[in-house]
Amino acid sequence: MKPLSLASLAVSLTLSALGTLALPAPHAAAQNGVIRCESQSNRERVCNTGWRNAQLVRQLSGSDCDEGRTWGSRNGSIWVTNGCRAEFVEARGGWGGGNGGGWGGNNGRPGETIRCESQNNRERSCQVGWRNARLVRQLSGSPCDEGRTWGVRNGAIWVSGGCRAEFAEARGWGGGGGGGWGGGGDRNYSVTCSSNNNRSQTCNWDERQGRPVLQQQLSGSACQEGRSWGYARGQVWVSNGCRARFGTR
Repeated sequence: MKPLSLASLAVSLTLSALGTLALPAPHAAAQNGVIRCESQSNRERVCNTGWRNAQLVRQLSGSDCDEGRTWGSRNGSIWVTNGCRAEFVEARGGWGGGNGGGWGGNNGRPGETIRCESQNNRERSCQVGWRNARLVRQLSGSPCDEGRTWGVRNGAIWVSGGCRAEFAEARGWGGGGGGGWGGGGDRNYSVTCSSNNNRSQTCNWDERQGRPVLQQQLSGSACQEGRSWGYARGQVWVSNGCRARFGTR
């Protein structure tokens, strides 16, 4: 066999490299509208979806999947990092962007939801024009405790201490201990509570919503009532690595 010249060898190597670069990036596996995206060895991974926004439906990793910190949506794709592995579906509706998050812009409209986030534990104010608000979905591992890490003042929601959550206008909430819902609780009300490093954690629960139930386990560690989570006097407690979303019956 005639030996290759240095020029021929360089051309062959260049063509081989170009051929490798031309291969399409692996796509996330999709089944029944569900996309699995996985951060391996704590590296960031981007999974193309074509969706404007995504919703986590099942966490597969022991590492936390915390929206905005270890996963999120951007430019028609989902990104995951720091060991987050999970399954996602398309979130219908879409966020309007802007400083306050929310649907269709910064100001909340009747029946709509506003996302307000405290980044780096700093206080953040999101204009809504509401007199009162209620937390409908906690997004952060840090607790969202009304009056301590979130509240309403002068037509705006404020958050601090790392609280990140979705809020809706609270109609007919007069404040104080009485009144509230006419029984059965608000079906949209939920609280996410996390046991970090297997330590016990308590999260405030609005007693007007009745007794909480586990809606979605977010941790690799088991969440078992009476062993790694429970409820007492307006407080949900979690331990032994349990991280979950709790809601009304």
